[in-house]
Amino acid sequence: MLPNKKFELEFAGRKLSAEFGKLALQANASCIVRYGDTVVLATAVMGKEARSGIDFFPLTVEMQEKMYAAGKIKGSRFIKRDGRPTDNAVLDSRMIDRGLRPLFNQEIRNEVQVVTTTLSYDEENSADLLAITAASLALHVSDIPWNGPLAGICVGRINGQFILHPTEAQLKESDLKLVFSAGAGKILMIDAETKELTEEEILSALEFGLDGAKPLLAFIEKIRKEIGLPKQAENDLIEIAYAGMEVPLAEKKAAFAEAKKFFAPQLDKYLFNQPRGTKRERKEIAKELLKEFVQQLEKEEKHVEIIAYVKDHFESYLEEEVTKAILERDQRIDGRKLNQIRPLVGEVGLLPRTHGSAIFSRGETQVLSIVTLGAPGDAQILDEMTEKDTKKSYIHHYNALPYCYGETGPIRGAGRREIGHGALAEKALIPVLPTKDEFPYTILVVSEVMGSNGSSSMASACGSSLALMDAGVPIKKPVAGIAMGLASDGHSYKILTDVQDLEDGEGGLDFKVAGTADGITAMQMDTKTAGLDLKLCAETLARAKEARNEILGVIAATLPAPRADLSPYAPRIFTFRIDPEKIGEVIGPGGKIINEIIDTTGVTSIDIEDDGFVAVTGIDPEAVKKAVDWVQGIVKEVEVGEIYTGKVVRLMDFGAFLEILPGKDGMVHISEFSDQRVDKITDVAKIDQLFTVKVIEIDDKGRINLSVKRANPSYAGADREPRERRGGPRPMGRPDRKFGPRR
Repeated sequence: MLPNKKFELEFAGRKLSAEFGKLALQANASCIVRYGDTVVLATAVMGKEARSGIDFFPLTVEMQEKMYAAGKIKGSRFIKRDGRPTDNAVLDSRMIDRGLRPLFNQEIRNEVQVVTTTLSYDEENSADLLAITAASLALHVSDIPWNGPLAGICVGRINGQFILHPTEAQLKESDLKLVFSAGAGKILMIDAETKELTEEEILSALEFGLDGAKPLLAFIEKIRKEIGLPKQAENDLIEIAYAGMEVPLAEKKAAFAEAKKFFAPQLDKYLFNQPRGTKRERKEIAKELLKEFVQQLEKEEKHVEIIAYVKDHFESYLEEEVTKAILERDQRIDGRKLNQIRPLVGEVGLLPRTHGSAIFSRGETQVLSIVTLGAPGDAQILDEMTEKDTKKSYIHHYNALPYCYGETGPIRGAGRREIGHGALAEKALIPVLPTKDEFPYTILVVSEVMGSNGSSSMASACGSSLALMDAGVPIKKPVAGIAMGLASDGHSYKILTDVQDLEDGEGGLDFKVAGTADGITAMQMDTKTAGLDLKLCAETLARAKEARNEILGVIAATLPAPRADLSPYAPRIFTFRIDPEKIGEVIGPGGKIINEIIDTTGVTSIDIEDDGFVAVTGIDPEAVKKAVDWVQGIVKEVEVGEIYTGKVVRLMDFGAFLEILPGKDGMVHISEFSDQRVDKITDVAKIDQLFTVKVIEIDDKGRINLSVKRANPSYAGADREPRERRGGPRPMGRPDRKFGPRR
């Protein structure tokens, strides 16, 4: 058990503290890390027994965002318990995982679970960033075998100056949010969004962050030396995982060594000398080779455990051989050069009734992206710990069903992978979207993966660019993305452009870079190595830029610019501003007026923001115009002397009420219809009759008095006003009401 001890460090201008031995004492290790008033609890637990029947290292990483941390109660009236993780928590979990995972021995079969929980959030210091460091601390001081440490680092940039660990307020002004997991001079994970920074600027930011991470890494190492528990031996854990079996691990490894001798000449003959262009072809050949060897083992009556061991390790062996061919002969499994992209295809306008659609293919990776345009009121309200009812007007959803891998499987809701890939493609497009004033629509892009073999997330970014332009969304520039890979053996390496299936083996890399012709908009990197140095990052980014420009050329050839017009099936939006003081008049008590406008005109919606921004949305342009006129009529200040055409809406003995603007009426006294005497109002007016009228008075109660005869340009009887117009008594029976919006 860890001692109850607290450590402190002044880091990036604020105090960071780490306390041990206080909470979650039954875990292998736990710590409470505080930065400002943001507090994260990190726990690390390893199962006491190895899991049987699995061929992977069973690590799970969870980020728990608690509403109470920000002093919030969950929004629904019916559900108050924190339930399914928010998308933000899922993204944070994946981000933490990607840094921690490569520092474990992947042969371990004991379950390891790392849980980080936000206990307090001060709206200034990011909890996700703190959780990376907290998880590293918990693992590093525990007895769980792990080759850390690492630290969570964030770099921002304001007015060209880099900032280490910027506050949330500073990030809103920053053109960069670069989050990465830093080891000693190495980068193990990157998650970044930028406003078209160049590759050189990104590298400078990484260098700045690595330098800034040094005192934090030294702090973690100091804690480990002072209170860290002795680590369990990795080899013992691996041996114990096989201890309960009949065949010793050494014998299984010897059998697999013999298997390699059988496979090697077969692979050279059937895979490398005759490049296979599809994943299905490669799978079939591999399946036949494995089947042939297994049949040989069965004839020799080898133990079932040996056969199972060979099957479990066959795919990793294939990846090892693919890596060797790349390193030794620059030879890829499909015959491409190391910097060559698979065939690219773009197509737009596929679906007749959607607002925009496109297919983007890169080899076997194929994505269908569909755009739907909605009203401002369709924006998603984020009910998350870090957000205060923030409205999200650009949304990207990513779906990958089993058929896209050529497999069968259960179809459920979006998993962590789908949420992560969707968010990455979403971040890539945000910097090029039009402003709300330029294009007030809520935009939903759904990317349906039709085939997956190498970075469908980056294909989604490309497909989104094409679909948005097909929908007539005036994006500033198209965005393209590419996934870069790596073949390495610990001594040498080769960078791969457009990585796919068997190329993502041990010592590999998945470095996704999206951007425009002018700079990077989003990046995400995870690795199966001990980390990347700046030299390798520089080479990878340079090659990614070449690939990105090639893909942008294909996008431009497919659709060079956003379409000038929206789809006829897309809604039309008319926007304008009104005096915020008059919003209540438009809405009416309980929404009566605004609902009447919507129901009467047939528009889809009328959205009004607190600053007076109004957006009227509808399919029929005439209906939109009618609703706009109605709203503008309600808020318009009628002035004496103005001329209107009004419709009779009500008759009284003493005159008629005319609607001169939508929802706003005034009264024409019986004496104001003609210079001649009028005995009955029905002699001169009837319901729905139109008159040209002049505003002759607005009294201190806001009541509007109109005249038909004075609207005539030839009228010359200015002195013949009725006595009541000069301040005398008003006619009996006239209602004392304000002639504003009708109730």
